Amino acid sequence: MLGDSTTERRLRLLQAEFTQHERRGPGDGRTATRTTSPAPLNLAVVDRITAAVNEVVEHTRAADRSRPAGPVPADATRVYEWARQHTAHLDPERQQARETLIYRQGLEHAIAMGDTTVIRKHPCPGCGCWGLLWRPAVQRAACINRYCTDDDGISRSWPLATLAHHHIARQLGLRTSAT
Repeated sequence: MLGDSTTERRLRLLQAEFTQHERRGPGDGRTATRTTSPAPLNLAVVDRITAAVNEVVEHTRAADRSRPAGPVPADATRVYEWARQHTAHLDPERQQARETLIYRQGLEHAIAMGDTTVIRKHPCPGCGCWGLLWRPAVQRAACINRYCTDDDGISRSWPLATLAHHHIARQLGLRTSAT
């Protein structure tokens, strides 16, 4: 198993702590009278969890159509282990794609909980420096190295999928060179 349980822990925390609506103070005093009560859960977080689970399930089933993947676990946090079990027989490239997907989702879960420091733990794919910051407006990690720019002179930015791909590739490279 290439990955660890970090993504599962992040999803469990997102599911347990961040599905509740944020408690706010009394506000400015005047509010409109409600005709219906609000949803008991934060539906945006529930939708994010559902989308993540569906993406893993679709990826797992598409990875090997010759073998049925079996029923999806009812607990959303167990879907990653389920995916690893049902794709363990595949070639290393497909297993790397699975781990990249899982790692990217772990980054997305952390950012959804407000932890953007997970981006700083990755080197820039362009220049290799350790100066990445999360830019929420564009949903990308940007390099702060002033020499790491594109042809227009704008600092490079990277989607989470690219960071995840490079991270998993480095892990695989370290494991193969260590043996």
